[in-house]
Amino acid sequence: MAADEHKQRLHLVFGGELVDLDGTEFRDLDAIDIVGIFPDYQSAYKAWRTRAQATVDNAHMRYFVAHLHRLLDPAEPPKS
Repeated sequence: MAADEHKQRLHLVFGGELVDLDGTEFRDLDAIDIVGIFPDYQSAYKAWRTRAQATVDNAHMRYFVAHLHRLLDPAEPPKS
């Protein structure tokens, strides 16, 4: 197994109500839901999907996956 396969790639899942459906500005910053930090994209995606599906009745509610590993190491090339 290659060393790159074990490299930690942190992802943050968070969300909240948006001001506008076409934007990314949150209505209330104090009400942002921090779902958690995950060690890989697959587990972050699973958490994102679960939370997004639970709030499907609120059209203004959006959840995002932020690639923290790209912020921590901006020289790292995107994985294809």
